[in-house]
Amino acid sequence: MDHDEFRRLGHRVIDWIADYRERMATLPVMSPAKPGEVRSRFPAAPPARGGGVPAALAALDRDLLPGITHWNHPSFFAYFPANASYASVLGDLLCAGLGAQGMSWQTSPAATELEEVVMEWLRQIVGLPAAFQGVVQDTASTSTLCALICARERATGLAQRHRGLQSGAPALTVYASDQAHSSVEKAALLAGFGRDHLRLVGTDAQHALRLDLLEKEIEKDVAAGRRPCALVATVGTTATTALDPVAGMAALAERHGAWLHVDAALAGMAMALPECRWMWEGVERADSLVWNPHKWMGVGFDFSAYHVRDPELLTSVMSTSPAYLRTARDGEVRNLRDWGIPLGRRFRALKAWLHLLDEGVEGLQARLRRDLDNARWLADQVDAARDWDRLAPVPLQTVCLRHIPTDQRDEKRLTAHNLAIAERVNRSGKAYLTPSVLKGKQVIRVSVGAEATGRAEVEALWKMLKAAARAV
Repeated sequence: MDHDEFRRLGHRVIDWIADYRERMATLPVMSPAKPGEVRSRFPAAPPARGGGVPAALAALDRDLLPGITHWNHPSFFAYFPANASYASVLGDLLCAGLGAQGMSWQTSPAATELEEVVMEWLRQIVGLPAAFQGVVQDTASTSTLCALICARERATGLAQRHRGLQSGAPALTVYASDQAHSSVEKAALLAGFGRDHLRLVGTDAQHALRLDLLEKEIEKDVAAGRRPCALVATVGTTATTALDPVAGMAALAERHGAWLHVDAALAGMAMALPECRWMWEGVERADSLVWNPHKWMGVGFDFSAYHVRDPELLTSVMSTSPAYLRTARDGEVRNLRDWGIPLGRRFRALKAWLHLLDEGVEGLQARLRRDLDNARWLADQVDAARDWDRLAPVPLQTVCLRHIPTDQRDEKRLTAHNLAIAERVNRSGKAYLTPSVLKGKQVIRVSVGAEATGRAEVEALWKMLKAAARAV
């Protein structure tokens, strides 16, 4: 492909994306593809000769689009918002076009310094103190893994430089709510704590971690000679967007010399609204926190914001410095390879920069308030309906509900009934939502927050849910 063909095909790709976005609302939200169906459309062997890109572009609609679930569809209510604004898409195109490698300042100074600018903007947007410094990670899973590794190394005096986990020191324990994301458990395992030293603490009627139970678990471990190492507070749990008591957990972490990590993957964006910042009161006492602009904010996947109070510890833990990576500028600049696990780094800051320039803080705030209002409207409808039940508070944009037919209280039948409702809505192609289980009860989880979702789509979903309940 030469420059001229790249220009011609590039215009076609941009036009295709714009056309796709324009007609997205007419497509079935959840892909109707069956396992193996998409794969069967492609040859088993690679092409012997090149020049096939024009034909591939022509095949997008025929072969790939039927296998796409449309996360930016106005009636997408599943999982979590995963918006990718037009400006962010252009940023990703520029990132790929430049092909910059941002592992160190010298390899592309702009990649490092624009990331510093963007992370400072994001810190200000969500109201974090200036003591925090930020870096872009790929996902919250990676950020939480970095946090727990740092917690481990602070507790052991950087034992990784010597005998590591083989030093025979007291066992280290990690604590989180039983509603915490699975990435917390995965990070604890990968960081070497072991499943036996992970405590998933019970939650209250609002599904938030109970401080009294946490304190008992810590005291039990201390009495047994184990050392509390890290507490993970979730602000906006995956199932219900429950809010763990950050300030109380900070006090316990400080008392026991443990690391406090805050997982606000979805909810962090809400902190752009001053009226929502009570939700993570005490966050200024955390050692680290993560939130995902690639969710509700609108920066295309992948872009996770990781903030730390002690970047020197982070770089001490993550840094290796072989001769072939050293440069004459290392003492003057930030080398982002030392701020996380990967060596190689893409120029992700471009897409966040363009998105913020395009939407602005006021635009972000208006969209967030719209989504919060729409979620509360749905919660009000559920509360007013005699045969529907809401199973969790709605502090943010997720509503957990279920249908309860008259005089039906058998949980097995209620599970089958509500799964059938969700399946009927999803298979209709008109909306997509996620069934889940909350403390043994089957729920239908509605996550409001796609960029194109307005009140009309939420009202239409409520009508679909009621019609599906009657039909099944």
